[in-house]
Amino acid sequence: MATRLIPYLHFDGTAREALEFYRSVFGGTLELARYADMGEHQPVDADRIMHGDLATDEFELMGADVPSGEAAPVSPMHGVAISAEDTPRSREYFERLAEGGTVIVPLEAAPWGNAFGMVIDRYGIEWMINLAPDRPRSSPDSAGGS
Repeated sequence: MATRLIPYLHFDGTAREALEFYRSVFGGTLELARYADMGEHQPVDADRIMHGDLATDEFELMGADVPSGEAAPVSPMHGVAISAEDTPRSREYFERLAEGGTVIVPLEAAPWGNAFGMVIDRYGIEWMINLAPDRPRSSPDSAGGS
């Protein structure tokens, strides 16, 4: 099995809504498990999402609701970055994530030659979208990495 990095997002009671929204943006298969499905829990948390997994052809995104009375983890340095080929579909990611959210940097040509934009979605998650022209990407071996 290959090692993968998977973003895990925390919500305060909106995980189902957020993950269903992300499925509408990115497509894929969404699996949700409620606290009630997983054994012990506070009755108030029964319908909150204990774990959600959105699997697409390109990536995976996970998330959950924090238990009632607990604060969602907060980090001053957080966000999700997407790097993709510049296609109408990948540009739609930015537009859809911006619905009900706040555009921080409009999706437009960046000094490094790609299209780049930043948005905070309606659930408070920051997304950085970097769209490159269709060109071969060098492998770590050809770039001198290991």
